[in-house]
Amino acid sequence: MDSDRFLVALGYHGHAFHGSQVQPDVRTVEGSLIQALRRLTWWGDGCLEMSSRTDAGVSVRMGLARIDLPESVSRSASDARIAKALNDNLPVGMVVLAAKRAPSDSKVRYAEYRSYLYRLGAVEEWPSNPDPELVRNACSLIEGRHDFTNLSRSEEDRDPLRTVDECVPWCAGDGRPVGFSIRARSFLWNQVRRIASAISGVASGRVSLIDLESALSRPGNSVDLGRAPADGLVLWEISHSDFDAPASDGLPDASALSTRPDDPREYRRWLSMAGYEMSALLEREWLGRLS
Repeated sequence: MDSDRFLVALGYHGHAFHGSQVQPDVRTVEGSLIQALRRLTWWGDGCLEMSSRTDAGVSVRMGLARIDLPESVSRSASDARIAKALNDNLPVGMVVLAAKRAPSDSKVRYAEYRSYLYRLGAVEEWPSNPDPELVRNACSLIEGRHDFTNLSRSEEDRDPLRTVDECVPWCAGDGRPVGFSIRARSFLWNQVRRIASAISGVASGRVSLIDLESALSRPGNSVDLGRAPADGLVLWEISHSDFDAPASDGLPDASALSTRPDDPREYRRWLSMAGYEMSALLEREWLGRLS
């Protein structure tokens, strides 16, 4: 069957899905897209490919998928109508922001860069009043080309060398660090979550800047600086040469985010509220793009 290629920008709440990849008997992002395409009678073997995989609990503000649609659909429907039809058939917690025609040989996984946002309050050790300079210094160490063996989960046949273009604190209006943003062309499995644990460790005093520098410069000396929870992680944006992103550049305003309490019992309650705050942040981003 003849088809036309589309790149589709989509977002989702991590708590609503058991990760991105298809799994039996649980709701996943890819599985939900397949169901939507089947309901619309647009499904065909090999017609769908995701640009990035995410673990359970990881949210996405703007990711990409490649969908090859039958010519009978693509030639009679506008990009906006295709996006609307997909949204009408997707579950709550997931949204298609835009659909755009792409060259027939477009590769959705060949991104120019990916950027992630991590809210460090999701890490239990994160202090309520972190030192901004210490956080900036930790982020600076991450930038550049490094062997991230000690700050990722090893995968067979994957080169641990990666170049981080930017790693900067995400701060509220008063200068209080609430997390960090990181950008690179590609990432290793669990890389951002392990970097988040390392930065949180520096802020709390569990990890020194020398420890972090050594973990990067001496990958042959195995060290475990921890892995931060998935709940704090958001795939913020993917830049692709064949797709004009509907999302704006820059970090979101963090001024409305609450400060984590010191008391352990209050902290556990606060985590629930923090999750709602991040969900609301994503919904505002999506509503702004859709309108």
